[in-house]
Amino acid sequence: MKGIINIPNIITCLNLISGCVATYWAFQGIYDFALIFIVAGAVFDFFDGMAARLLGVSSPIGKELDSLADVVTFGVAPSAMVFTFLYQSILNSSLSSGGGWEEAFPFLAFLMAAFSALRLAKFNLDERQAMGFIGLPTPANALFWASLIVGTGDWLHTLPYAIWLLTGMLFVSCWLLVSEIPMFALKFKQWGWRGNEIRYIFLLSCLPILAFFGIVGIAVVIAWYVLLSILSPKKRPTAPK
Repeated sequence: MKGIINIPNIITCLNLISGCVATYWAFQGIYDFALIFIVAGAVFDFFDGMAARLLGVSSPIGKELDSLADVVTFGVAPSAMVFTFLYQSILNSSLSSGGGWEEAFPFLAFLMAAFSALRLAKFNLDERQAMGFIGLPTPANALFWASLIVGTGDWLHTLPYAIWLLTGMLFVSCWLLVSEIPMFALKFKQWGWRGNEIRYIFLLSCLPILAFFGIVGIAVVIAWYVLLSILSPKKRPTAPK
């Protein structure tokens, strides 16, 4: 029985290890490898919860371990990607004068890790998020940044204002993580169209977006998800009875 209980925790640890490896590649500036391991972490994050439900096992330590793994994979790893990208961008721009404020500027990226941790702590205590989310989920935020840097990094390096653009986007994503904006989850109580309109519209639009945009299409899908959530009828998730 103890072995069965540990199966979900083992999967969660694989998520944590994926986040550590992604962070390593992020600091090396090998962004495509970092993205691969963030995606791997997201897969493990999905299957640890599924394994716990299928096996009928759960534990307080599993919940805490899951949040810890998510902070690393979906908070620290994408923050490291943004940090390294900003640092490289500043070195290659006219802002680099050596020893000035510009060397400290990229550290703003780690605000994302802090806000991700805050979002995960709130999620653990917020019973309203059983069938939906309030604020942007950390895996979605991480995949947005990782795919954006991998898919458009070379182009962004050519823009003179890319540093300011990314910094503004960073502040927006930090706000979205802890905002009170209701966002839908891909959970179906029944498979009919009625009541699931927003989910089916989103799912049906994902394939053409990914086919057209490629890797950066992941970032476009996440942005589309946020926009759909904002435009959908404002029905705030309630706690299960």
